[in-house]
Amino acid sequence: MKEYDKMTADMEKLYTERLNRYVTAMRHGMPDRVPIRPFVAEFTAKYAGYTCQEVTHDYEKAFAAARLCAKDFDWDAIVPNMVYVWTGLTQAIGMRYYGVPGVDVPADTGFQYLEPPEGGEYMKASEYDALIEDPTGFLYNIWLPRVSSDVRARGHRTSYRNNLSFVKGGMAMLQYFYAFGTQIARMRAESGTVSAISGIFKAPFDILADKLRGYVGLTLDMQKQPKKVLAACEALMPHLYHVARTTADPQGLVPIGYWMHRGCVPFIRPEWFESHYWPTVRPIIETLWSEGKQTLFYAEGSWDAHLDSFAELPEGSIVYHVDQGDLFQAHQKLGHKFCLSGGIPNFLLSYRPPKEVRAWCKKVIDGVARNGGYILDAGAIMQNDTRAENLRAMTEFAREYGAYSTGHAGGTVPKAIVPPLPRAGSNGHGLRAGRPSKIPPGVCVPWGEKRRELPGICGDEAILRNIWESVDGLGNVYIWQCLLSF
Repeated sequence: MKEYDKMTADMEKLYTERLNRYVTAMRHGMPDRVPIRPFVAEFTAKYAGYTCQEVTHDYEKAFAAARLCAKDFDWDAIVPNMVYVWTGLTQAIGMRYYGVPGVDVPADTGFQYLEPPEGGEYMKASEYDALIEDPTGFLYNIWLPRVSSDVRARGHRTSYRNNLSFVKGGMAMLQYFYAFGTQIARMRAESGTVSAISGIFKAPFDILADKLRGYVGLTLDMQKQPKKVLAACEALMPHLYHVARTTADPQGLVPIGYWMHRGCVPFIRPEWFESHYWPTVRPIIETLWSEGKQTLFYAEGSWDAHLDSFAELPEGSIVYHVDQGDLFQAHQKLGHKFCLSGGIPNFLLSYRPPKEVRAWCKKVIDGVARNGGYILDAGAIMQNDTRAENLRAMTEFAREYGAYSTGHAGGTVPKAIVPPLPRAGSNGHGLRAGRPSKIPPGVCVPWGEKRRELPGICGDEAILRNIWESVDGLGNVYIWQCLLSF
């Protein structure tokens, strides 16, 4: 028993050191050494001896693979399951837009997102007003029946499969999300590994391009009806902020994951970024920061054309992750205000010898990490073409070469981030730029509507209202998580 207690105490000490190291770097400070936080997805399957189908369709295997890698590679922080889409859930709902390993694509290929064909978009060009008026109602009544093979549209005869899709989908989503708590606790207890992010955010413009109009449809809309696109982005703002805020780490230690997709040049014109993308993202990030919540800008592709815009954000409000952009340019423009991460090319980790990986890591640490404020990671999420020997080379080199002589990582768990107030007069600070919708964020059926249906209340109305709103909120979670996470 004493030996077990000592092992537990040692692991907790290791966890605390890693959490301090990670948070210190994210706060733009200097820890004892460069934190290592690889976003490993299908790589974990290959390393653990699973197929992509197994870790995508059986999340317990994905969890086990992530824990094995965390333990064997001695990383500071990872995402509990970077193979984030559970296709068992998407099939229970009947989602059409995924290529499922072992069904639509080979069993050892990662899941694929299927772009809607032109003319088959899940939101029509004529439907902006309906989305703007009530985003949540639009998602339930119009979007979901189109993206699900089982859900029937309003006015159509319902079915057994229609009804089951909501019951199975809702219960499966709760099962999956609750399982993350156990996974995070096991990572902490078994290998002292920190859970790298908490919460999810996506830009309104990206939501339109990814899940509603499709990329082609949205670019046509920007030519024909840009004012409607902007109004839709503004209508989505308070809802996407609500999801980010309510899924964030309550302690304010680890950042909200912000997955950046189609808002950069050359996907869109520079003037579209300035007129549509950035004005409907920046206020949300600033509002989250004013509440003590950092955001991880996971800049997929290259966002170098927009570094000056990101530099306008309050100091410390984000962690900026570099994929195919120029890490050294990002350091020059953002490194004085924000922690950076990434920048190790995936092709090196997949196709080049370990000595080249070590050489690139040295170049990065020398160039951007000398004063702290840097987290080591590949540029993009690592799939099953990543070579284990190269990940080991990256890890071992950083452990040895990335040590700071004056940094620190011991002590107790840091307190929540307390940010400075954002600069006065920042353009559109807060959610004033957002457009209020018919139904507020977090709500499906308002209490006032339900109250009118009740014949009378002879007891405490507050009790009824509190429970109604908390359970109604679960229905809101379901549809917005279908949109953002699945």
